Amino acid sequence: MASIASAGPFECPVCGQQHPLSFAFAANAPHAVLAIPEAELTNRLIISPFQCVIDNKDFYLRGRILIPVHGYDEPFVWGVWAEISPKNFLRAHELWNTPGRENEPPFPGYLNTDLPLYGSTMNVEVDVQTQIVGRKPHFYVRDPDLVIGTEQREGITPERLQDINVKMWHPEAGVVSSGA
Repeated sequence: MASIASAGPFECPVCGQQHPLSFAFAANAPHAVLAIPEAELTNRLIISPFQCVIDNKDFYLRGRILIPVHGYDEPFVWGVWAEISPKNFLRAHELWNTPGRENEPPFPGYLNTDLPLYGSTMNVEVDVQTQIVGRKPHFYVRDPDLVIGTEQREGITPERLQDINVKMWHPEAGVVSSGA
């Protein structure tokens, strides 16, 4: 995962260095892509920054899980992928550049990004809500008992945001396993 937005630096308790406080981490591709041998990628994978199709039968959208941060106007964002049905993929694709698409009803999806800070998030059910043209869909975690669902609803403290940053910057420290 790569960091895509950041704020002022903080002193890292693992390495003692100054790191930017990132408000976003994102996966570049669905986790399912890792199962495709490199020699087969060209024949089996169609991917853009927002959509992915594997073997013409598995369909994915890139979206955002927004988590409010107490005391900040800007939310923390997990940039993730969800597998969706062929029907919903075709509808989302059809409306990709259509103004008003944000008025479409949400549809189901299943996370295909592993966020090890939360245990396994593979196949966690989400509601996919299309946004205005030019914006990635928002994903809403359906299970209110999952930590990521609770954080999405209730928000996190700035200290939790810093903790997430430390764990993402230093997975090798044994604090978190490498998800992909």
